[in-house]
Amino acid sequence: MTITLITGANKGLGLETARHLSELGHTVYLGARDPQRGQAAADSVNARFVQLDVTDDASVDAAVAVIRQQEGHLDVLVNNAGIASPHASPEDTTAETMEAIYATNVFGIVRVTHAMLPLLEASDSPVVVNVSSGLGSFGRVTDPTALESTFPTIAYGSSKAAVSALTLQYSKAFPALRVNAVDPGYTATDLNANAGTQSIQEGTEAIIRLATIDADGPTGTFSDRLGNVPW
Repeated sequence: MTITLITGANKGLGLETARHLSELGHTVYLGARDPQRGQAAADSVNARFVQLDVTDDASVDAAVAVIRQQEGHLDVLVNNAGIASPHASPEDTTAETMEAIYATNVFGIVRVTHAMLPLLEASDSPVVVNVSSGLGSFGRVTDPTALESTFPTIAYGSSKAAVSALTLQYSKAFPALRVNAVDPGYTATDLNANAGTQSIQEGTEAIIRLATIDADGPTGTFSDRLGNVPW
């Protein structure tokens, strides 16, 4: 049985990923901050709820303890938790704005990955999927034909560029792990007030593909549902 943890999974991409992986036979731990919403979401997709706030050390350590006690290892970690607010125009983006975004989108990945490493290293085929964005792709934001080039989002975009950099560094530092970044694409979720042009099913295709690779799968890559994404 594949043991999988998904952060920020009580709605949107995380919940749909949990649904699909559960249907594939994974034992899914659905991480969410709010116990009531998290438990309801977990029940809806046949997953197990674990309280998890990626910005809080004690919460992450408690989640590690639960998975260690119940499973003894972790096969797949999907670092999905992310925020886009507080929204700010470029001229109004302050250090405090950046700190709020980075606390979840960047430091949250580091906090959870660091804490889960011993459980991942106890797996025969450990996998980490970091949910990034085309808005963090230098190739996309500098391509005038790409949609991402039209959004000057300093805080969110730079945080996702940092996610991609983390992915590369983790893949080099831990060659026994398969560590990859994915761009879900412009998917209709609460993150963009459901303005996205893709369905939630399309948005999770790349996440699911990379979450189900084996020990011979790729590492240190960045892709969306259509193929490779330029760094």
